[in-house]
Amino acid sequence: MYRMDCVKVDTLVSGEIDCADFGRKLLENKDKPAIINVNIGTTVKGAVDDLDLVIETLEKSGFKDRFYIHCDGALFGLMMPFVKQAPRVSFKKPIGSVSVSGHKFVGCPMPCGVQITRLNHINALSSNVEYLASRDATIMGSRNGHAPIFLWYTLNRKGYKGFQKEVQKCLRNAHYLKDRLKDAGISAMLNELSSTVVFERPKDEEFVRRWQLACEGSISHVVVMPSVTVDKLDTFLNELVEKRVTWYQEGKCQSPCIAADVGQENCLCTLHKT
Repeated sequence: MYRMDCVKVDTLVSGEIDCADFGRKLLENKDKPAIINVNIGTTVKGAVDDLDLVIETLEKSGFKDRFYIHCDGALFGLMMPFVKQAPRVSFKKPIGSVSVSGHKFVGCPMPCGVQITRLNHINALSSNVEYLASRDATIMGSRNGHAPIFLWYTLNRKGYKGFQKEVQKCLRNAHYLKDRLKDAGISAMLNELSSTVVFERPKDEEFVRRWQLACEGSISHVVVMPSVTVDKLDTFLNELVEKRVTWYQEGKCQSPCIAADVGQENCLCTLHKT
């Protein structure tokens, strides 16, 4: 929006920010303050960036008071608080803002989101609107009035325990999918703090369209949400396994190597299979 120059930072195989490369890029740009987007669940691999390590890297690189961190929790931001071993994203740490989507895990019927930020940032953005006799803090000057009602209703209806059960179900089913894929000899990866299962891209584009799979390069993924049941996963897996026999002609054609995308330990191609 402000046409700022961006600096790309490398990522690890998991999809997390590579803080070693991040530190190098900071030192190359010491004359400028840093604005960092920390992901709480990346789009393709569901990776969660190590916020504490990002802050530590900033301070070690001499950016102690010259940075702004935004935590993008679009999908996993509302799931992570219900995972016991998950790190905390808190305003007790030097972050500027956190955002979450309302139409993903929560299931609001319209695209929406919530951003929480510090009061001084809101004051800098907001302005008095005379004909409303109030102060407007929205970027576009207006917002959907129905979305907050749907969010309020869902949060109140499910409550803390309801969301906790749904998160546990999503993670449990994601592990089930990953394990069954590997048992079938299909390369697959699941990050510890994620319900996004990454696996080799199906060879048949018709299969991809039928299951509405999101693909990038040699990989595809399934985002396991509360509506995704074990029965649905079994149907998907059985069809995938059946189709692969045709795609790879019972050993005449080799399955792809995706070690660069999921790591050697998760790749079950001929070269890396143990």
